Amino acid sequence: MNISFNDKTVVVTGGTKGIGKAIAECFLGSGANVIVTGRSINKPLDLDSSIGYIPLNLESNVSIEEFLDYLTSLQHIDAFVNNAGINLIDELVNINDADFDSVMAVNLRGPFIICRHLAGLMGTEGGKIVNIGSIWSKITKKGRVSYIASKAGLAGLTRGLSTDLAGKNILVNAVSPGFVETELTRKSLSKTEIIELTEKIPLNRLAQAIEIANFVVFLCSDLNSFMTGQNLVIDGGYTNV
Repeated sequence: MNISFNDKTVVVTGGTKGIGKAIAECFLGSGANVIVTGRSINKPLDLDSSIGYIPLNLESNVSIEEFLDYLTSLQHIDAFVNNAGINLIDELVNINDADFDSVMAVNLRGPFIICRHLAGLMGTEGGKIVNIGSIWSKITKKGRVSYIASKAGLAGLTRGLSTDLAGKNILVNAVSPGFVETELTRKSLSKTEIIELTEKIPLNRLAQAIEIANFVVFLCSDLNSFMTGQNLVIDGGYTNV
């Protein structure tokens, strides 16, 4: 069954690369008017010309306020994807307050502020919100305490928003990817490390970004009319073993 977003507006934060870019392109292919955010002042040259762009730094209150004003100027937002995020991998004793605050600001505080604003913008027409989480909202690994805390918080935020916004016909879900083959993954892991990692995944491979994007698009489509408040893990079975 084809999913159509014709005449619908979708906003994706952190949509200039990796999973976010795949999500934006998938929505575009479904006919949506797509707007993405990134940290750069100027629109990246490799971003599709049909995709709108606005700068957003979730660590800056000024930038957030400017972004919220922009959202208000849109006639209607049918779907919003909180994808922007940062990771900090370090030993607990090496993480200072500022580093922890940065991770929480981008991964949790920013989505909260945006969703609070969307509650008013989506109004009685309703809409869909998808928060991009991580398998680290469900499991743990050494050196990821800040990231784990932020993504576990995002899963909790998703549950809370789903009940608060149900009366406005706004469905809120989280998608938590496992290991995805992106440019960042290829840069941060050697070929040997990737092979060792895939051997631990039951499906014996990394996910493709489009596989995450397809599910996000489904959650934001008319085909999803009753699922809300869920944290859906897409990891090839990794968290089951």
